[in-house]
Amino acid sequence: MIHKKYDDYLLQSLVSGDASGIKEIYKKVYPKVYSYIRKHEGSEDDAKDVMQKGLLQLSARAQVKEFSITSSFEGYLLTTCKNVWRREKKMSKTKVTNEAVINLLNEEREIALAAHEQEKWELFQEKLQEMSDNCKKVLSLYFNKIPYSKIASDMGYATENTVRQRIFKCKARLKEMIHNDVRYNELKNL
Repeated sequence: MIHKKYDDYLLQSLVSGDASGIKEIYKKVYPKVYSYIRKHEGSEDDAKDVMQKGLLQLSARAQVKEFSITSSFEGYLLTTCKNVWRREKKMSKTKVTNEAVINLLNEEREIALAAHEQEKWELFQEKLQEMSDNCKKVLSLYFNKIPYSKIASDMGYATENTVRQRIFKCKARLKEMIHNDVRYNELKNL
């Protein structure tokens, strides 16, 4: 309960612009964001930009509609920043660099798209948590790119083919659960 109150304090500090709370957020989360960005081909300036965008996105979301953070504030913000960085890396691959061209990306649109992406990620995570413990474990190993042979030995499966079949069934079940959620159509149509 203490952590929940502290997380609520951090979220409210962000929304209200409380300087001491925001400093605390930076002190707790920025080093992890910086470390992640550096490990994934980014600079210190990139980490600062991503942290700002993550905070802005979270603040805008909290102001537009009420939502609750089911994990820790720190974990939620870190995940948001990771998603912002992944999105920026993906977009940078499709951008043409020309110093004479004015960047026409609309910052508000960018925040809205990032928030939309975060909502899709949350739906995915929620449905993943609703799955059987076996499926959660198998998919976690699969998503972390663990070789099929290691998954087979860790999970006690006879062959790699059994692992492939189990992954296929679990992914199909996860997809079905996501598609059956009413939020899926809302998120898909945006």
